[in-house]
Amino acid sequence: MKLIRYGQPGQEKPGILLHDQRYDVSAFGQDYTEDFFATNGLQRLAEFVQANAGALPPLAADERLGPPVARPSKILCIGLNYADHARETGATPPPEPVLFMKSTTAYVGPNDDLVIPKNSTKTDWEVELAVVIGKLASYVEEADAQAYIAGYTLHNDVSEREFQLERSGTWDKGKGCDTFAPVGPFLATPDEIGDVNNLRLWLTVNGQPMQDGTTANLIFKIPFLISYLSQFMTLLPGDIISTGTPAGVGLGFKPPVYLKPGDVVELGIDGLGTSRQVVKAYGQN
Repeated sequence: MKLIRYGQPGQEKPGILLHDQRYDVSAFGQDYTEDFFATNGLQRLAEFVQANAGALPPLAADERLGPPVARPSKILCIGLNYADHARETGATPPPEPVLFMKSTTAYVGPNDDLVIPKNSTKTDWEVELAVVIGKLASYVEEADAQAYIAGYTLHNDVSEREFQLERSGTWDKGKGCDTFAPVGPFLATPDEIGDVNNLRLWLTVNGQPMQDGTTANLIFKIPFLISYLSQFMTLLPGDIISTGTPAGVGLGFKPPVYLKPGDVVELGIDGLGTSRQVVKAYGQN
């Protein structure tokens, strides 16, 4: 299945994408929350959709899409997980995963505006494959990790490089600004995706290709990441793990290239659709 959420921010309702048509499933009676995933929601939803085949209300093509999971408890991100990206930023590929977190207040829909924060001059882009946790995960064995996956989605890990790298402290300050986590357009269950270790991911700015990579080049694969992270914290259903970005970020250009108001960022991953963000200045309508 492909799960969507639609409607105005904070008022999203659940839907699904079937054969490129969006349908309302709010009659199912539950949003895509932690409790939904924890209580076998994907199977219950599949049964609801099958029982109501042909009777689901279609949605207009211009309905706003929200992020496909109701606000997760955590958005966990892996840094420097592609060797080419590590090289372009002058970093050494890490011996174990680099972890940082994005605030849930950064979490927005796939086509919402991307707002440059106040006092920012180095806002950057990063196309990433994200995995959504399907059930409570603690001290998971790598061999068992696949069973904890609800699905996959597209994420732009927007970053403010001065806040991230030039200010003291952790990376989180440059990663958690409002609108810095556009996610979606949908969550695809694993059966909808072919080889998750061989997906093309790409990003353009104003139509200019910037990133064009493949998940085949992930240093740390998804089962390892789930197992690794679960050694340090309990992963809750609906939590999002963003797996890293390939080369082509603005920081890696010489000289660096950063986003400015009016820019249009478009990105996509095989099987996970595309998203589009218009860049605006803080306070701009």
